[in-house]
Amino acid sequence: MTEQTPPNEAGTGPDLDTTGEDEVRSRQRRKLRDRMGDVGLIATMAFATIVAVGAVLAWAFFTGDNNKSSLTSGSSAPTTKTVDVSLGEFWVKPATLNVAKNTTLVLNVTNNGSQAHDLKIGTKQTPTLKPGEKFTLKTTAIQATVQGFCTLPGHRAAGMVMDINVQGASDGSGAGHGGQASGSGIGSKIDPSDATLDPSAKPAAGFKAADPTLKPVPGGTVHDVTFDVIDKEIEIAPGVKQMIWTFNGTVPGPVLHGHVGDVFNVKLVNKGTIGHSIDFHASQTSMDQDMRTIQPGESLMYSFKAEHSGIWMYHCGTAPVLHHIANGMYGAVVIDPADGLAPVNHEYVMVQSEFYFGPQGKEADLNKALLGFQDAVTFNGYFNQYVFDPLKVKVGDRIRIWVENVGPNEISAFHVVGTQFDTVFKEGAYILRPNNPEAGGAQVMGLMPAEGGFVEFTVPKKGMYALVTHKFNDASRGAVGHIIAE
Repeated sequence: MTEQTPPNEAGTGPDLDTTGEDEVRSRQRRKLRDRMGDVGLIATMAFATIVAVGAVLAWAFFTGDNNKSSLTSGSSAPTTKTVDVSLGEFWVKPATLNVAKNTTLVLNVTNNGSQAHDLKIGTKQTPTLKPGEKFTLKTTAIQATVQGFCTLPGHRAAGMVMDINVQGASDGSGAGHGGQASGSGIGSKIDPSDATLDPSAKPAAGFKAADPTLKPVPGGTVHDVTFDVIDKEIEIAPGVKQMIWTFNGTVPGPVLHGHVGDVFNVKLVNKGTIGHSIDFHASQTSMDQDMRTIQPGESLMYSFKAEHSGIWMYHCGTAPVLHHIANGMYGAVVIDPADGLAPVNHEYVMVQSEFYFGPQGKEADLNKALLGFQDAVTFNGYFNQYVFDPLKVKVGDRIRIWVENVGPNEISAFHVVGTQFDTVFKEGAYILRPNNPEAGGAQVMGLMPAEGGFVEFTVPKKGMYALVTHKFNDASRGAVGHIIAE
């Protein structure tokens, strides 16, 4: 028997000499192609598997539907976290908390400010805390990013916010980014629920404008006055009502009138719901005593001697001052020049101010005031009121108008259409007096916020004369009135 050599890897043995060399090589190439084909099929199947898994992961990532994926993690176990929280003007510390999902917060809240504050997170809220008071607030389990804030008017917009961020969770609320969500934090977006002005609207039948006549100086040199702080819903434009913080129930507050050297004893009584104060620009005194904030139910005496003439602003000085002025807490004190004033036929007071509408029946929107987005600009607290109910004079009458621009943000360019001023007294000094041929006349009295003065003029002909601010975007918002000469 002849011994056989085993086939080699190509499937041929050296003893098979009946096959030619070319045919052997051809068989070897076909065998190699077959094996490579098997490898390609395996690779293709593996690639398809990778693509399919990738598609599932992509779907879960973009749609958030990862509950069906075995690759997602389970929900966090319930946990409790205790944090000390401090409140002040106008901040919350810590300003940011990072927590795991399903965390219940136990917050030891202390009011370290000089005003009353509170803290609300979701549906849980502390009571209003007086300075120095404490309260432990326990939240529900936190499931998503949320923002805590002080609920007192204006405090949230002034910066009293605390962002509670759920670690690893997307923020779909717009909160948790430094208080920039709608309606929360300095510079935030305007609340879409704010009231809107209809320039074509008319007040109800029988509307009467506030009497702008300056009352004579009361007898004597000592004037005792009581100012009650009252929260009151007031219409400030046709169809627009706001919850105004007032002095004695009106906006502006009462006009005080006196002479240089007179003494004013003002008793301030806080019948409102938050802390307030008063700052008389006609006085010279320390702000930490007479101008201190008093809480609801409290009162203080503020006495001052009128040392200089002019028309002086008074206003609430409690922070945020911008919000308290924008919400109606202002008025004027008129102190006649020491050398007296010539008699006139009519003497009026016009207090120019801006309104930044909050929701109907609510307080002013502090964010609008911060951004300078005034809704209405008025003389004596009502949109176009002296258009709806004009002032009546006679041809040839001499008129004096005291003007105080309380702002809080905008300038006044006071002008009476159809006349020229022959007398201008601004910030304690005469700029222009009559019977001075070299002086000429004046067409406008420009006033920065808190500045004031008076103008005098005579109406030359029968007809209508308009008093306006010549800053006409503000005139279009209500700082217009009519004088009818008959």
